[in-house]
Amino acid sequence: MPLKLSLKPGETFVLNGAVIQNGDRRNVLVLQNQASVLRERDIMQPADANTPARRVYFPLMMMYLDASETLSYAAQFNQRLAEFTASVENFAMRGECLSISKLVVEGHIYKALMLCRRLIESEDEVIDHQDQAAQTRAPTH
Repeated sequence: MPLKLSLKPGETFVLNGAVIQNGDRRNVLVLQNQASVLRERDIMQPADANTPARRVYFPLMMMYLDASETLSYAAQFNQRLAEFTASVENFAMRGECLSISKLVVEGHIYKALMLCRRLIESEDEVIDHQDQAAQTRAPTH
């Protein structure tokens, strides 16, 4: 089944490890066969893996983009996911961790990656809530 990518002017994406940038106009690409594609918004730099959920996402992303190093990244992913799961008390988030792990075992890395994005969103909500609570409790001078 072909994959249709609608690209904004200047949008960057990764295709089988190659970083590609669209020109100055909107374009549509149709990929006729299986390929590893990741849009700019889903690409994480190593320095951005600065929270527990992001530390799960990064090696998973690298597994998807760099098949030649899958074993190395899989070990990092498994370690980070185990650490994250052990630190989370929310049963829904633990369930998502289990689903991510199952997808990886089944070889559905892209689907696992997109589910991991939900973990990051949930983590961000918790962090935002904690920050707001801390600001509310902070004494004013």
